[in-house]
Amino acid sequence: MTTEERLYKLEGIVEGVMAVLPERVSALEHRMDLLRQEVKAEIAGLRQEMAGLRQEVRAEIGGLRQEMEERFSALRREMEEKHDGLRQVVNAEIAGLRQEIAGLRQEVKAEIGNALNKAMLYFTALAAVLALITFLR
Repeated sequence: MTTEERLYKLEGIVEGVMAVLPERVSALEHRMDLLRQEVKAEIAGLRQEMAGLRQEVRAEIGGLRQEMEERFSALRREMEEKHDGLRQVVNAEIAGLRQEIAGLRQEVKAEIGNALNKAMLYFTALAAVLALITFLR
């Protein structure tokens, strides 16, 4: 085959490719448009899914927040009850100690009164002895 024949053959191939090329380019563009639409649809679906998940997460967080608030309230009530119980025990102990102190105070007063009575008896006896000594002189 000569160079000229090869050139004609190549021209024929090039012309054939040029005739088919716009068709294939437009088919490729069409496939790219379809893929773009699929990707856009997929992205839109994912966005909707994310929005749904976001709402679920918010609802879950709200539920957890409510649960924590309830637990904290229960703990606060429990602490207040224990605090009140301790306060009552301490107040009862204080009242008991006050009664004990009052009893001890009465005992001390009685002891002091007895001691004063004995001292008065001794002083009276001393005065009687001094009076007798004065009369006997």
